[in-house]
Formats: sequence, structure tokens, C-alpha cells
Amino acid sequence: MTDFPFLLAMIAVPAVGAAVVAALPRGSDELAKRLALGISAVVLLLAVLATVAFDPDGERFQLTMSASWIPDFGVDFALGVDGIALVLLLLVGVLVPVVVLASWRDTAPGRRSMRTFFAWVLLLEAMMVGVFAATDVFLFYVFFEAMLVPMYFLIGSFGGPRRQYAAIKFFLYSLVGGLIMLAAVIGLYVVSTSELGQGTFAFDALRQLDIDPGVQKLLFLGFFIAFAIKAPLVPFHTWLPDAGAEAPIGGAVLLVGVLDKVGTFGLIRYCLPLFPDAARDLAPFVLVLAVAGILYAALLAMGQTDLKRLVSYTSIAHFGFITLGIFAFTTEAATGAVLYMVNHGIATGLLFLVVGMLIARGGSRRISDYGGVATQAPRLAGVFLIAGLASLALPGTNSFVSEFLVLVGSFPAVPLFTVLATLGMILAALYVLIVYQRTMHGPPRGVLLVDDGTPEPAGTDGATATLTAPAPARLRVRDLDRLEMAVAAPMVALIIVLGFYPQPLIDLIEPAVAATMQDVGAAPAGIAPATTDAGGTD
Repeated sequence: MTDFPFLLAMIAVPAVGAAVVAALPRGSDELAKRLALGISAVVLLLAVLATVAFDPDGERFQLTMSASWIPDFGVDFALGVDGIALVLLLLVGVLVPVVVLASWRDTAPGRRSMRTFFAWVLLLEAMMVGVFAATDVFLFYVFFEAMLVPMYFLIGSFGGPRRQYAAIKFFLYSLVGGLIMLAAVIGLYVVSTSELGQGTFAFDALRQLDIDPGVQKLLFLGFFIAFAIKAPLVPFHTWLPDAGAEAPIGGAVLLVGVLDKVGTFGLIRYCLPLFPDAARDLAPFVLVLAVAGILYAALLAMGQTDLKRLVSYTSIAHFGFITLGIFAFTTEAATGAVLYMVNHGIATGLLFLVVGMLIARGGSRRISDYGGVATQAPRLAGVFLIAGLASLALPGTNSFVSEFLVLVGSFPAVPLFTVLATLGMILAALYVLIVYQRTMHGPPRGVLLVDDGTPEPAGTDGATATLTAPAPARLRVRDLDRLEMAVAAPMVALIIVLGFYPQPLIDLIEPAVAATMQDVGAAPAGIAPATTDAGGTD
């Protein structure tokens, strides 16, 4: 079973599927939907089978394959996964079918076709699998940059009123970061040539290099800036609120749920093992950015009037926690950070989906246009509540385990940064519960009130009724239907199941994280149930 090329199949199936869907004749939107759903379901099945074939106690990288691609420059088409990449592939496998179902009734703006939308989604899935599965640094860079294209068109062609501005801003930010990383990739190749006598981009070979500390810092910064933009970390974050607000709901789920994880994945996969001295030296600087992002984004989220921008700012705050866990250099914190990547994708993905369902009913993204929705749509309000509670990391939800591991693992190593980060938990409770109370409870207001043209009764002062404002009538808001429940149900189930039993994912993640901590020179302690020392430091 392990000889089957799972990773290559997970790239090829959606890539070929995207071409097939794009080639369908005009007017084939219904067939395109069914094909996209079936293809994404096959990728999910492959991800599950790959997980079954993966041995957490085996070699660091498994399910590997390699073929010479550009031999003159030592570039191979090399694929393989450790536990960190594997759980993110599972996240991709889960979210794409959910996005296809959530977009089932969407209509394309102007003369565009939903057939094209689903083709871009499938191509994006292939690129996302490639970026997590690549074990050749140059191949990783190719997938890293290639992801920009389908997401650019998803935002620019199918997004909101300011979609073109948001798409160009997203593309330019990411492109600049990618070009900086390209310079660092070339520098890494030059260093490998001088040390090994032949240039290489193989990850296993590169992490064995003894790079001069000064050169390490330059190369580290080249990779870090690209990943900080992608993550995004403050102050490189300004593209995300615009992109998240203007992207179609399905695109926003993939943008915040998966694409942004490429940034934090790159930090732990490449920045730490390849440049360990630079990572330790520059860790205080990175931790300042992480904590600043937690607090700054949480405060901005509290002041938002746009539902989609609010969710985007909550994601920036969560990425601060993930970065804190990575640069605390302990197994507990880093395992929590990787688990946070998965759980954030699920919780925030569901939050974006339910916000999209609310906007579809009210036709407005403004928080002030909603109130009292729970009385008319209790199932929608219930899903909104679960997504919100997961976002603020309430015990019993999946995000709590991640945040707890990050804080417990970070405190012995970086206590000041950890204490400051805990303030973000308080702010998260505020912005989530406030927006829930304003939209779901209280008297109906905004889009739930319509003018029925009936004048109010005459006042006691004898004024005629024709001079008074017409009485507002309550607009009926439908609750979640079967399709929408089918979209939300698996996400809700994952939030609850992983909130109470995250150990299977932790078992996959921890060995890879421990190996990374060894690369960076830390002496981490394990967090498996059989381990007695649960408060290990570096």
C-alpha cells in the first residue's frame, strides 16, 4: 500500500479534474459542480488512505517519490510528508469538498461561469497539496508561487464590489514576498555548491549544511519575509482584510483556512531546520511581531463593522498564537502550533461559511444590519455560536487544545510573551460574543425590518396618520436547509470531536515537531500520554 504514489495522485487528480471542468461546454454548471465534488471527494479519500499508510514512529519523511526534473541545477520533482505536512493535507482534503457544497447555489457575476469557479478551486487544491508535499526547496517555491494564480482569479472574478482591488493587492504582496524568497533560494543553492561541490535543493541535504551565521541571517530573512506576508504577521497583514472581505465565501474559506497556513508551515518546515542559528538569534524579534499581531488584530476586530473583515482580523490574531508556539522552541508549543493550524482552518472555515449564509439572507455585510436572527433561524444561530466559541478557544472545542498547548509550552521558555498573549484570549471572547449578541439576539433590526407601507396610528396629539412614519414589518429569515446543514455538519462534528479527543492528530504531529526541534538545537520534552514530564523547556 505504501508503494502507491498517494502524493502524486493527490496533485494529479484535481489538476486533471480542473482541466476537464474548464473544458466543459458553456451551460454545464450543474455537471461542473458534480464533477468538482466527486474529484474533491477522491482527494479526501486519498488523504485518508495516505494517513493510514503513514507510520508516525517510522522515518521522518514517508510516502516519498523523486524524479529528476532539472538535472543541471539539481532540481528534483521530490515529494514526501512528515506528520506536519500530513495533517495539513487532511485539512485540504476536508475543506475543498465543503467549499464545493457551500458554493452549490452560487451564481457568477456578469458573464462569468461557475464552471470556471470550480475549475479554479480544483487547480488551487492541486497547488496546495504540492506546496505541503514538496521536499525539494525549488519545487516548493514553484508551488508557492503557482498558488497565487487560481486564488487571484477566484477573488478578482467572483468576489465582492472591490474584488479587483483586493485581488491585485493580494497578488502584489505575495509576489513581492515570493521574489524575496527566490533570492534566498538562489543564495541557498550557492552555499550548497560551495560546501558540497554540487548545488542541490534537496531539503534533507540542505539542512545538513554548516552555514555561516551572518549568511544564515540573510537567508532566514529572505524566507521569513515571504512566509510572514503569507501567514500574515503584523505588519505584513494589510492585504488579508481586503482579500478576505472581497473573496467569495468559498474562496475566503480556502484563503484563510489553508493558504495562510503555508506561511506558518514554511516557518517550521524551512526557517527553523535550515537556519537554526539565525532562528534562535532572531526569535525575540519574531515573538514581538507575534504578540503584537495577537493584540493589535484583536483590538481591530472589536471595531469592525463588516462581518467578513472581522473574521479576517480574528485570523491574524490566531496566527500570532501559531507563530508564538513555533518560536518558543519547545515540542509542546510547536505541536500546539501545528495543531492550531488544523483547528483554525476548521473553526474559521465554519465561521466564514455561516457568515456567508447570513449575508446571503440579508444581502449585507454590515453587523449593524442584523439583530434578532436567532428567533427566526435558530439552527443558523446555533452553528454561528459553535463557530464563534471555537474561534475564542472555549474548552470543549478544538481550538482550546491547540491554544492550551501553545501557552503551556511557551510559558517556561518565553514567559513575558506568553503572558501578553493571554490578553488576546480575553479580547477574543469580547469580539466574538459581542458580534454574536448584536446579530443573533435582541429585537429585529436592519435587514429584518421592511417598510410595508402601512402608516402608524395617529398619535395622542391628534396628528393625522399620514404624517407619521410607516410601520416596519418583520422580514422572515429562513433557517438552514438540508444542503446548508450538510455543509456545516462535518465542520461542527470535527470541532467537537477534536475538542475532546485530539490525540490521533497529536500522535501524527509530535514526532515531526520533535525532529524539527532537534534540528534547531532545542532539547524538547514530549507530550505523549506516556511521558511524565509535560512541562519541558528548551
